[in-house]
Amino acid sequence: MPDRGAAPPGAYAIELRGICKSFGAVRANHDIHMAVPRGTIHGIIGENGAGKSTLMSILYGFYRPDAGQVLIDGRAVAITGSQDAIRAGIGMVFQHFKLVPNFTVLENVILGAEDGPLLRPSLSRARAELRRLATEYGLQVDPDTPVQDLSVGHRQRVEILKALYRRANILILDEPTGVLTPPEADHLFRILRGLRDEGKTIILITHKLREIMEATDNVSVIRQGRVVATMPTQATTPEALAELMVGRKVLLNVDKRPATPGSPVLELRGLRMVDRDGVERLRGIDLTIRRGEILGLAGVSGNGQTQLLEILGGFPRNGARLSGEVLLNSQPLPLSGRGSDAGARRRAGIGHVPEDRQSEGLIMDFTAWENSVFGYHRQQRGALMDSAAIRRDTAARMERFDIRPRDALLPARSFSGGNQQKQVIAREIERNPDLLLIGQPTRGVDIGAIEFIHKRIVELRDAGKAILLVSVELDEIRALSDRIAVIFDGRIMGERDPATTTATDLGCLMAGMDPADVTGAAPLPPERKPAADRAEAAP
Repeated sequence: MPDRGAAPPGAYAIELRGICKSFGAVRANHDIHMAVPRGTIHGIIGENGAGKSTLMSILYGFYRPDAGQVLIDGRAVAITGSQDAIRAGIGMVFQHFKLVPNFTVLENVILGAEDGPLLRPSLSRARAELRRLATEYGLQVDPDTPVQDLSVGHRQRVEILKALYRRANILILDEPTGVLTPPEADHLFRILRGLRDEGKTIILITHKLREIMEATDNVSVIRQGRVVATMPTQATTPEALAELMVGRKVLLNVDKRPATPGSPVLELRGLRMVDRDGVERLRGIDLTIRRGEILGLAGVSGNGQTQLLEILGGFPRNGARLSGEVLLNSQPLPLSGRGSDAGARRRAGIGHVPEDRQSEGLIMDFTAWENSVFGYHRQQRGALMDSAAIRRDTAARMERFDIRPRDALLPARSFSGGNQQKQVIAREIERNPDLLLIGQPTRGVDIGAIEFIHKRIVELRDAGKAILLVSVELDEIRALSDRIAVIFDGRIMGERDPATTTATDLGCLMAGMDPADVTGAAPLPPERKPAADRAEAAP
């Protein structure tokens, strides 16, 4: 295997020299120097707010640097907008995709890159080029499918195809696996390695140390706006990278003692949900969660986890039909009508950290102190809220949960993703719920914040609370959970002990298969396959 860890002078696809960028008094990038060899995958890691995305936004033309120089293939370039970046051969795949949902794949690919005023010739040429790119790089996707009908993994392929169609030789991917399942992430990295081997240069921004170690040739660490290290990936370790990122030693494994479960807090008996289109999303869920334990719910996204959290948290879909029983501390909870909404659930003792912090957990234009009572504002004493008292309480909470910057007057959108997540978790934990629902607790969160969030979850468990943890990160489920339940197609496939189960065992259950042995698994009988598969198999 060729050594991609170093490059001779003049062999760099990208050179950044002395890049500086400030936003008011906040210095996001300070004297950044970085060189990326051609034909490599270069990882960039750092804490939330370290300046990674700002640096890449400069490279792609969204921001202009206050000082410094950008060189592409040894030539200084002035990148004043995204069109300059595209002309320089740079493409960017954002964490939140820039696609038109009701346009087809083909229409999205050529959008903004049409050959002329007549669309038909552009579409014809683009179709042929798309076929070539898909075959050459393993990016197969139906060009005539509307994007809204694609899985998240296939939408990401469309973003990569867009960049390649525009002749990009340098691809920047910002947190590309934040919304992918593990199999989709593995397939993405196979694609990236193929692109690298064809001579493309990849910049990978990620919080996940495992991905850095497995996918990159070199890695740069940014801390507080400065590059503190750049090295061949094979010359470092996850522990060393974590310490460079945070500036202190970081515990990569969850430190917790064995659980001592008590009486049942949540009991689900035959819980079913049929959505407004007549699709059965939950198919008779039976679960029990006790005081002082964490039940992890593992499964590929889209198998009913979201609907379960919504029902328990008081956000059922309009038009959904629910049946079965939900008991909290042995008392039945209504599934519809009065007492089934989010406010009633919180008053009953249920806290909820939703899967999407920005659309469900926070109001992005509201300040940190306003968001600190979001969902609990009707529980304040008196007709009016004591704003001054809430601001003081928020400031103290920001200190306890290490939320940065410590400014309760800033709107939520001014905080990094990890600090937004801490705000939601702080609000829910400090309300001292009997049951805490947590959806994707560390999605898009850096290693230091992950360690902090995991500690708080374990502390809540040790205080005798019951926790339902939903995560697509299998390592997180195995590390935090005292018991693991696997969901597939709206059914609980089985429960496992994290100390004795294997990734193969869990993976088979997540795929709807009965684990036969470590080398294979028997497929489920027809009555336990997803409804769509049963329909296709019917005569």
